[in-house]
Amino acid sequence: VSGCGKSTVGLALAARLAVPFVDADDLHPAANIAKMAAGHPLTDADRLPWLDVVGTWLAEHDDGVAACSALRRAYRDRLRGSAPRAFFVMLALGRDAAHARVHGRRDHFMPAALIDSQFAALEPLRPDERGMTVDATLPLDVIVDQVLR
Repeated sequence: VSGCGKSTVGLALAARLAVPFVDADDLHPAANIAKMAAGHPLTDADRLPWLDVVGTWLAEHDDGVAACSALRRAYRDRLRGSAPRAFFVMLALGRDAAHARVHGRRDHFMPAALIDSQFAALEPLRPDERGMTVDATLPLDVIVDQVLR
């Protein structure tokens, strides 16, 4: 969800691995950004073309790290369609902490009002998905170390 640290952790992880990094927020079309900035949650119809762009980036950067809010299993499945070796790191953060973090940001289009819609859509990683869940309140170096292990 927004505010869990995807960009911060992804950038640190990519730096430690010396691989390319992309913040999938930078791949959103202008219409998606405007919709979220206006306080309206994205629909699947909004997200699917964006997920295809993210999936293409992953396919072209097999060793890369993407920070992406792939909240639902279906979204992760769509990404895996382009990048079958994708490994997902879910950064677990409570609703109150997410609200506090997003309220503290001044340079992002995502308003705190949309946090609840993200939690409503959130589907934890399932045992058959390649990935792991990490406590997003841990220090950054600890999170990166856990992922690398």
